[in-house]
Amino acid sequence: MATDERRFAAATERNREPILSVLREALPARGLVLEIASGSGEHVIHFARAWPELRFQPSDPDAGARRSIDAWTAHAGLGNVLPALALDAAAPDWPIAQADALICINMVHISPWAATQGLMRGAGRLLAAGTPLYLYGPYRQEGVPLAPSNAAFDESLRLRDPAWGLRDVEAVAALAAEQGFGPPAITAMPANNLSLVFRKRPA
Repeated sequence: MATDERRFAAATERNREPILSVLREALPARGLVLEIASGSGEHVIHFARAWPELRFQPSDPDAGARRSIDAWTAHAGLGNVLPALALDAAAPDWPIAQADALICINMVHISPWAATQGLMRGAGRLLAAGTPLYLYGPYRQEGVPLAPSNAAFDESLRLRDPAWGLRDVEAVAALAAEQGFGPPAITAMPANNLSLVFRKRPA
């Protein structure tokens, strides 16, 4: 009997519609959307259903996650989701040369800072002027008190791995600026998360 490789993330059901509403204003009408750290694959399947005219390229460094992504794609019967790529955001070279948008959901706080640095370098290489880089997750923000739930989450992350934790929006934006992106459009999301939409500046 075949094994179902699909993974399920409870948070996806809660946040996928709010994320989709922001992406409706951010994604291009046509082209290839690269997702970094696709995890279970549930997000990319949801987005691919909403945008049949776009092609989606999921990726993840974890082989089990890639099997889950591909299993979700097969289960959904979608033709606009490509096979998952083995891609580590922190790596100097990525197995893809171009994209029309890049999305990254809930990676920045559950990875070393080097992954965010690599994410920005990769986005700078792949994206053309005007194209979007979308980030979602919990962040610290200058002048905004940290919600108690986010403070507790940050503490739990750092106990699991000292290299993890909530990042400052301003620090992430500074990395993006180094790679030619303008300041982010920030949207407050449910459960004290933020959506950040960066766009590549003209050269």
